Amino acid sequence: MHYRQRSMLFAAPWLIIGVAAVGASGDITVADFDKPELMIAAIFVGFAIGMAVEQLLAAMRKQAWQEKNRSRSEERRSNERIVSGPWRPMPTAEPLRPVDAADQLRIVMRSHFTIQPLLNKSEARVFRELDSMVIGSWQVMAQVSLGEILRSTDADAYRCINSKRVDLLLVDSNCRPRHVIEYQGGAHHQSAAAARDAVKKEALRRAGIGYHEVVAGQTTPSELRRLVEKLVDKPGVI
Repeated sequence: MHYRQRSMLFAAPWLIIGVAAVGASGDITVADFDKPELMIAAIFVGFAIGMAVEQLLAAMRKQAWQEKNRSRSEERRSNERIVSGPWRPMPTAEPLRPVDAADQLRIVMRSHFTIQPLLNKSEARVFRELDSMVIGSWQVMAQVSLGEILRSTDADAYRCINSKRVDLLLVDSNCRPRHVIEYQGGAHHQSAAAARDAVKKEALRRAGIGYHEVVAGQTTPSELRRLVEKLVDKPGVI
């Protein structure tokens, strides 16, 4: 009821416009509106125009209300995303690596170093046994980097082995690497150790260097001696 009354009040000014429109379209004067049909036509035109304009304004108000509510909803969701936790720690910038020898020297000068044994006790025992068994001018070397005894034209392949080390290396009288002997402790099959050993073994095989394992608790001193004598007497890969 309220909407209908408001519509009628809103349409009242448009009745006058409707009268003027009907009069202009047919050269009709004010006196002619004594005729009922002309008055009805004028009322109808004005009412139709008023209703159309009100519906247009109502649609515009509804659209503005929806846009306002949408912006409020998006702002609320944005605030919830910002406030909700847990907070992720901000990534910390990695320290810059030394770029030249002077930087490296400054870092070394302010640091403290201690002695790190080249081999653990078990590896050292095997090393002494090997060293006493080696015949002639052959030598035993410990903790040798593969990057020092292997070369490859494939840069990616070389990076895969460059930082890996072998426990013990037998070199001949010309200091050429001949055989690698790896000491395997009790946990050598755990974690990624087996995979790392597989990489070393394949690279050595492709270079023509023998690969042999001494397993803790399984390889006896006599077995180790027979292995060394066999390798040194026949320097080629077996």
